[in-house]
Amino acid sequence: MRNHTATHLLHAALRKVLGPHVKQAGSVVEPARLRFDFTHYTAVDRAELEEVERLMNTEVLENIPVETEVMPLDVAVSTGAMALFGEKYGDRVRVVSIPDFSKELCGGTHVSRTGAIGVCKIVYEGSISAGVRRIEAITGEKAVEQYQHATQTLGRMAQLLKVSEPELVEHVEKLLVRERERERHLDQLKSKLAQSASGDLESQARTVKNVKVLAARLDGMDRQQLRELADSLRNKWKTGVVVLASAEDSNIAIISAVTKDLTGKVHAGKLVGTVAQAVGGKGGGRPDMAEGGGKDPGALTAALEQVYAEVEGKL
Repeated sequence: MRNHTATHLLHAALRKVLGPHVKQAGSVVEPARLRFDFTHYTAVDRAELEEVERLMNTEVLENIPVETEVMPLDVAVSTGAMALFGEKYGDRVRVVSIPDFSKELCGGTHVSRTGAIGVCKIVYEGSISAGVRRIEAITGEKAVEQYQHATQTLGRMAQLLKVSEPELVEHVEKLLVRERERERHLDQLKSKLAQSASGDLESQARTVKNVKVLAARLDGMDRQQLRELADSLRNKWKTGVVVLASAEDSNIAIISAVTKDLTGKVHAGKLVGTVAQAVGGKGGGRPDMAEGGGKDPGALTAALEQVYAEVEGKL
């Protein structure tokens, strides 16, 4: 009953806030919640949702009588009662009204006064198809439980961060700025590490038919580091093939890079796919740059060693 009457309040509030184009496109009324689908061309922003919620709860707090009246269909429509598109009605219909706020044709069960709803809380808004959006809301005890849970969560967060609740948002914003700065600094360090490692790796490259070929394992480097390092080596060499891999636990990252002059013979995507398959994974990509992964670190060293023979065969 609470959720059904709240659905009428929601429908009317949406039309007041978003405009008269809003029409019901489906609804579900259950003891625990209500779901309301409606026609609207864009997302409902936070301020609009808060205003819809405020209008609904104003009607609840005023404890207005919910009026029902049976009348001829044409009379009901002439009084401005909302009829659902596609719904079939008899000659006489039941009109449910919340005076000066909502009037709809409805045969369902309702509270006798809006105050019985207790409180209305919107918990979700999103799109379900082009031009149709969905709102989910709760009332009564469920809404009180949600408020209590949210308050407990807020208090717990403030306790963990050792700040008062009013200071919580500002404190979290500062932490996020600090975190982003640390991530930026870490990325810079990773880049420098990759650049410095390129000099050491060059000495490990082998010459295969006048082409520099390097297949190396660099545990501890993430995929981005491997990519930057492979790209750096490829750019230094006039002609060359690079395959770099890193293993952490059972996760293997593999990067392959080939200079443009060789892509007609050595395809980076196919090369990385061969290495990935040997370590229980898969990979692929462009002729000049590709990546893959695997799950068998024990097979990685042998798979990388096989790269030299693979490239020689292609050349």
